[in-house]
Amino acid sequence: MKNFQIEIDSDGIALITFDSPGKSMNVISADVMDDFEAFTKQIIEDDSIKGAVITSGKDAFCAGADLSELGGAQGELAGLPEEEMKQKLFDQCFRFNKSFRALETCGKPVAAAVNGLALGGGFEIALSCHYRVMPNDNPKAKLGLPEAMVGVLPGGGGTQRLPRLVGVMNAAPVLLQGQQLDAATAHQQGIVDALAPQADLVATAKQLVKDDPKGAKQPWDGDKFKFPGGGPYHPAGAQVFGAASPMLRKNTYGNYPAQRYILSCVYEGSQVSMDQAIRIESRYFTKLLLRPESRNMIRSIFLSKQDLDKGGRRPSGQEKGEVKKIAIIGAGFMGAGIATVSANAGIEVVLIDANQEGAEKGKQHATDQWAKRVSRGKMTEEKAAKLAGLITPTTDYSLIKDVDLVVEAVFENSELKAKITKMAEEQIGKDAVFGSNTSSIPITSLAEASERPDNFIGIHFFSPVEKMMLVEIIMGEKTGDYALSRAIDFVTKIKKTPIVVSDTRGFYANRCVMRYVGEGMKMLSEGIKPALIENASKMAGMPVGPLSLQDEVALDLGVKLIKQTQADLGDKYEPSGTEDILFKMVEEYDRLGRKNSRGFYDYPAEKGQPKRLWPELEQFAPGGSYAAEQPTAEEIKDRILYAQALEAARCMEEEIVADPREADVGSILGWGFAPYTGGTLSFIDTVGAKAFVKRAGELEAKYGDQFKVPALLKEMAEKGETFYGRFGTKEAAAA
Repeated sequence: MKNFQIEIDSDGIALITFDSPGKSMNVISADVMDDFEAFTKQIIEDDSIKGAVITSGKDAFCAGADLSELGGAQGELAGLPEEEMKQKLFDQCFRFNKSFRALETCGKPVAAAVNGLALGGGFEIALSCHYRVMPNDNPKAKLGLPEAMVGVLPGGGGTQRLPRLVGVMNAAPVLLQGQQLDAATAHQQGIVDALAPQADLVATAKQLVKDDPKGAKQPWDGDKFKFPGGGPYHPAGAQVFGAASPMLRKNTYGNYPAQRYILSCVYEGSQVSMDQAIRIESRYFTKLLLRPESRNMIRSIFLSKQDLDKGGRRPSGQEKGEVKKIAIIGAGFMGAGIATVSANAGIEVVLIDANQEGAEKGKQHATDQWAKRVSRGKMTEEKAAKLAGLITPTTDYSLIKDVDLVVEAVFENSELKAKITKMAEEQIGKDAVFGSNTSSIPITSLAEASERPDNFIGIHFFSPVEKMMLVEIIMGEKTGDYALSRAIDFVTKIKKTPIVVSDTRGFYANRCVMRYVGEGMKMLSEGIKPALIENASKMAGMPVGPLSLQDEVALDLGVKLIKQTQADLGDKYEPSGTEDILFKMVEEYDRLGRKNSRGFYDYPAEKGQPKRLWPELEQFAPGGSYAAEQPTAEEIKDRILYAQALEAARCMEEEIVADPREADVGSILGWGFAPYTGGTLSFIDTVGAKAFVKRAGELEAKYGDQFKVPALLKEMAEKGETFYGRFGTKEAAAA
């Protein structure tokens, strides 16, 4: 076998080690399943084998199914007649279930020695074993079923075995929210039979197999099995099952079919035998794969993101490099956050501010973060001290002579940024790259202050840096491939996802998110009630409403950006329609957003209390009163999604974004554009260019030029094209 090695000891216990060659982590692919079926057959037929232990030869047990292979299979079947396609897809899906079922009914005891992370199909392999053992001294060893987070469901019996082990109440967070369980929790819940030191894991698993108190049989295959907590027709179980659907609806607004199908799998499967239950799961899995939400989420959230995380947009001819030391100029909230994630990645940081107190405060932000992790048992004091030692707070520019990269993170002022550029370039080496963390000022204009614009680039982080996973890398007119490659090296090293965009005011993410926030304020100015605006936006799939989002990023920042843009553009400045509301909120009422607990919302001083919309927002409606007739939620949802998607299409037309993958991944990670759509351009492709253009035209006629369709999209509608069909990906073009 290619992916598994088998050693049979003197007691007849077969140690089966999962260790796929040439891969850093085990994943379940077609050839892995070939081997899995082969060793299961050997266990059954070889009389010298009395039982088996499955473990991994890598640090992790198994990361789950190979979704890239799954995506390819969907493409191969697309041209078949519908019924034939469905049958073939079902057969492929059911192979997992049939194989895992064969293992658990092999008649001989099997244990899983889960030595590290076991996700998705890896966890399902462990669940199909009769015993599970985990290490009590390895915090990286965890169990999880994250499939719903990328638009699919566990397809190897996870929706059936886990609820049968721990009940629906305990299984739901794992199945529906992708919650991961550490060894202690899994043991306490009864998922894991024993804990042992990592070094004794296999020996402990072998002992369980030898003792075999369960008689090589799963609980659900016994005559007296009762569903934990009760099934759907049990008085106690009925309460749990009855509450599950409305709770799911409250959290997802019905946008995510994966979660809905998972609940159906659990509900229906709990009433039948395991053999019938796994067929139910595979049918729902097949049905899910035929839905656009699943295809789009797999492509964007998994495949495209994974490729970008590996540096998929590195220019040809550039080799991967190493960023060992950086300078961060500006130790405020943003600079301190960049210093934190950089030190986390083992990068040496020189943190510069205008005065020593400011620099020290920036480092303190990082040490406070690590202190929290230490207090929660997630980091040792030694590790925290080591990371703190990587950050040097200073005002001395001479300390940056040997840095690989500079990240300028001062506030949005062109003159100040120009001054910083000159001061830094007087010190840094000829190969060092200078990156500006501007959120709106064009990189080409900032590069005018540089003596070497080919090594000047934009590196735009999102706040808070520690949590936000996207970084925009902005190419100025003279930025070279070397600078781009080094910026990608840095961003991927700190475990963020880079997208490459061309230079324009607001770049890609801010241009689109300003359409979202702007549409919310425009609706407020039309007399639409703010609660309807906010709730309908969340129903559309946005994580927060537009008014809430503006509070988070700060209203005064919006005012500063407007004033900077007005100063830069002069008579060419075009009002966005948000100026009157923002200026009045900030300058007349001192309502800055969450930062001073007063924005579109009022934020209570008492922790844990909900924020509430400011009662005086009605003053921004025509005549100071909300409209008597309010629009439907569906109308608002369309306005919210179409305003953002149209701006993304304009960015493609203007070649601000060149790769549909980056537009989609950037929209989800950057500002939370409805993940179930797969991103802004996948949303247009799914609606269909012709239908999208028609609806956008209706919105333009009613609400204004923000819904004007770009020429590119009109042409695509006429030709019946999609963004992925027309533009492909940069990766495909290079090949």
